[in-house]
Amino acid sequence: MGRYETSPGRMDDRLAGSLMARFAAAGYARVEPPVLQPAEVFIDLSGEDIRRRMFVTTDADGRERALRPEFTIPVAREWLAAGAADHAAFSYCGPVFRLRPGEAGEFVQAGIESFGRTDVEAADAEVLAMALEAVEGAGLERPDVRVGDVGLFSALIAALDLPPARVRKIKRAYAQGALDAAALDGLSNGHGLAGEHAGLLKAMQGQDPRAARAFVEDILEIAGIASVGGRSAGEIAERFLAQAAADADGGIPAETRAVLERFLAVRGDPDAASAELRALAAEARIDLAAVLDAFDARTGFIAARGVDVTTLSFSAAFGRNLDYYTGAVFEIRDARRPEAPPLVGGGRYDRLLQTLGAERPVPAVGCSIWLERLAEAVQ
Repeated sequence: MGRYETSPGRMDDRLAGSLMARFAAAGYARVEPPVLQPAEVFIDLSGEDIRRRMFVTTDADGRERALRPEFTIPVAREWLAAGAADHAAFSYCGPVFRLRPGEAGEFVQAGIESFGRTDVEAADAEVLAMALEAVEGAGLERPDVRVGDVGLFSALIAALDLPPARVRKIKRAYAQGALDAAALDGLSNGHGLAGEHAGLLKAMQGQDPRAARAFVEDILEIAGIASVGGRSAGEIAERFLAQAAADADGGIPAETRAVLERFLAVRGDPDAASAELRALAAEARIDLAAVLDAFDARTGFIAARGVDVTTLSFSAAFGRNLDYYTGAVFEIRDARRPEAPPLVGGGRYDRLLQTLGAERPVPAVGCSIWLERLAEAVQ
C-alpha cells in the first residue's frame, strides 16, 4: 500500500517519522487506504451528524463518495477485503478531510488499529499506553488522559429496563457528552422533541403505525419537504413515530433517574471509580460484576505497562461522539490547555468489523493522533 509523505510547512516531519517508527517497532504494519471512500459507510456507522462534516461528491455511476473523514473504517475495510486474518495490527499516517469550524478541512492523522485480539483488556491497555508513550516521546510534558467506558454505560442502561426509544435518546446524549441534568429533565418529562411538535406527537400516540407514517409523509409533501439533514420523508416519519411512543411511556421513573445521575457523577482514578461503581450497583441491585471485573483487569494491564493509573481521569459520563464505540474510550489533551481540542482519541469498537461484512464478531481497538495539534503543543 502507498505512503503519505509530509511536505514542508504542513507538519513536523520528524514527529511523524518518530511516531511511525515507534508503531512499526511494536509490530503495527503501515497501511494507506484510498482517500476516496463510499460516503454511506461513514453515515451508517458514525451517525448522520458526520454527513455535515464530510466532503462529499458523486461518481460517474451516481454513487456518493467522500474524502476519508477518518482512518478506522477505511483500515477495517482494507483488512476485510484482504481476507481478514485471525489477528492484525496496523498503523497509518496521512491526510483526512473534515469540515471543522476554525480549523483546516484537511489535516494529518497518525494512529494504530488492532483487530482480532481476544485478550481485550490487555489490548486496550496496549493502545492507551502506546498513545501516551507517543505523545510523551514527542515532548508533551503534561498529558491529561481522560478515560470512560461505553460498555459499562451500556450494561447499566440494559439493566435499567427502559423503553427502546428512550434508550436510543439516552445513548445519543451520552455519546455527544450531553447527558446531564437538563437532558434527563427533558427525558423524564417526555419532552424528547421540540415543544412545537407536542401537539402532533400527542395526536399520533396510539395510532396505527402505517396510518401515522402516511400522515406525516403527507404533511411533509404538502410543505414541499423531500428531506431534512439527509433524512427522507419516511425516515422523518419514523422518528416522529418513535418519539410519540417514547413520550407515551411517561418518561424516566424517579428511582431510575437517581441511579443514572449517581452513575454519571462518578469521577476519579480508575481504582477509586471502580469501588464507587460497585457500591452503586450493590445498592441499586444491578448486576455489573462482569463488566466491572473487566474494568479492573484493564486497569491492572495499564499499570503493568508502567502507567501510573492514579494520573488517569476516569469519568462515567465520558463517551466519544462516534456510534461504533463499544468499550473503553479515551482522549489525551494538553493539561496546560484543557479547553483545547484533544491530541489523541481512541477506544474499543467490537461490532464495527462484523457490520462491515466480517463473518463473525471481531474484537477491535485503536486510536488516532492529530499530528498538527501535537506538533503545536510540543513546540
